[in-house]
Amino acid sequence: MQDALTDLLNEHETGFAVGVLGAIGEFIRDADEPVAETPLGRLTARGGISIRLNRAEPRLIAWEEPSTDPRLWKQAAALILPEEEAAIGGNSVVTELGPDNQALREEDRSAELFDMGVGFAHLRACVRTSDPALIRVLRDACGMPLLDPENPAGMAIIHQSPHRVFVSKLARIEVFQPIPPPDGRSPEGPHTHLLPKLLGTGRAHAATSPIPEGWVSVLDIFPSHPLRTPMLEPRPFDAARHAAFQALLARFGLPELLAARAEARQTGTEAGEDRHARAAAKVALRQMKAEAGLHQD
Repeated sequence: MQDALTDLLNEHETGFAVGVLGAIGEFIRDADEPVAETPLGRLTARGGISIRLNRAEPRLIAWEEPSTDPRLWKQAAALILPEEEAAIGGNSVVTELGPDNQALREEDRSAELFDMGVGFAHLRACVRTSDPALIRVLRDACGMPLLDPENPAGMAIIHQSPHRVFVSKLARIEVFQPIPPPDGRSPEGPHTHLLPKLLGTGRAHAATSPIPEGWVSVLDIFPSHPLRTPMLEPRPFDAARHAAFQALLARFGLPELLAARAEARQTGTEAGEDRHARAAAKVALRQMKAEAGLHQD
């Protein structure tokens, strides 16, 4: 498993995320961006990621889903753990955690870390700051839900744009880039999302993700795609990128989905016992067309 994660970290187009539906921290880097490397970590001037496998025994799973565009598909992987094993004490109210002595950069380890309290035991979605004024606001907000209309912390975080730190049992993503204004768009590279409506569903992941019942993702992975760039721009079918993910899928795909995929390629039909198997079959048929060059630009 570690070798597969290293390969994914080495591919600059691979995206990584720690979070839940509606609250997520993401890391990706540019091809020519200076990067400091550890065996399972990458650090740039805009953010960083660290993976720690020695704290549990996760499963790595990989899968594919159809996109709304009938020519395309999504591909993803995740490190998953049983819910109880994944729990790290994530809060449902703003909570001060003290100095961030696990920060990826030494200069950040004296800054104060606050759990924003998104309400999932397996996630700490945090902000980190050394700014005395923001620390006072966040301390006053402790014990309150972040999205409470009476809580001043939300607007203060948007205006002050502290570092965001998303932590699970096995991974940490830090984002140093500014938070965009409410009417702005997320910057390229590492960024975070906090979407109250999605967060309000209480779901750890989308229903289309075939994560087994009773398990949660502690690291989401979005490998380089053969038909689109990380900025979702189209590109001609890239056989090498396609082959790389297919190798990952063959090794870490769920057996029932691999079987549905194989059957679809043999029969040309979208059969399957459940939504995930039917999705795998649909993707297989789309890929056959892409492989044949029918959708190259």
